[in-house]
Amino acid sequence: MRGNLSGKSPQNPALQMDALKAAGCEKIFTEKASGSHRDRPQLMAALDYLRAGDTLVVWKLSRLARSLTQVIKTAAEIHERGIALKVLTQNIDTSTSEGRLFFHMTAAFDEFQRELIVENTRAGLAAANKRGRRGGRPKAMDAQAIKQAEALLKDTKNYPFIGDVIDQLGIGRTAFYRYFPTDRIKELRNEHSAET
Repeated sequence: MRGNLSGKSPQNPALQMDALKAAGCEKIFTEKASGSHRDRPQLMAALDYLRAGDTLVVWKLSRLARSLTQVIKTAAEIHERGIALKVLTQNIDTSTSEGRLFFHMTAAFDEFQRELIVENTRAGLAAANKRGRRGGRPKAMDAQAIKQAEALLKDTKNYPFIGDVIDQLGIGRTAFYRYFPTDRIKELRNEHSAET
């Protein structure tokens, strides 16, 4: 058996270490980061170290991953490699039929939760759509603002700089250039100089 211990637990690390040794762990990996951190070098080292027939033993399920989805994914990956998972504080052991059943049920609940989230999101969007609300950010410029911007761009006497036009319109630089690419600005500026 192999053990994995997270050092960021409120429990006494010595207690965890003793429990892992009592569970028969031959090699113990001590992680300095909690399960909520992405970078888990000791967990990765433990997973690389494991071979078919081994058992990964963890103190708590939360030490294995940041979310239930990740726990299930990790458990499935090690199961495919012929490795069992044992969680000491939650009495889970995937080397037994009960442990495997627990994981299958957990995976089913996780899938159900994801489907509920998708359904609720779609229902909320449909209800908002019926009330006339469209998703996404409101447009920075409507047709009237575009005409105003075109007039300001042509007025090179009062607005010699593009920044002056943008300030007058009261919109962001990125939004302005989305509506008026450089070629369009040159075209409008040249129209004015050709007229005078």
